[in-house]
Amino acid sequence: MKISNLPKKLVSFLKEVKLEMKKVNWPTKKETIKYTLIIIAVSIAVAVFLGGLDYIFSTILNKFVL
Repeated sequence: MKISNLPKKLVSFLKEVKLEMKKVNWPTKKETIKYTLIIIAVSIAVAVFLGGLDYIFSTILNKFVL
């Protein structure tokens, strides 16, 4: 690839990016909030589950092994 072709390719790439970005179906504010709350709830549920497992296994280890 020649260095002289770089500006042309960069401009072409940016034009294609602009065209593709127009095709994107962006979520509404309401959808974004809903999906964010779902992600937070699932993250908290997984944290509680893993924390519970950690507590159970550490209790078992302390009782029987250590």
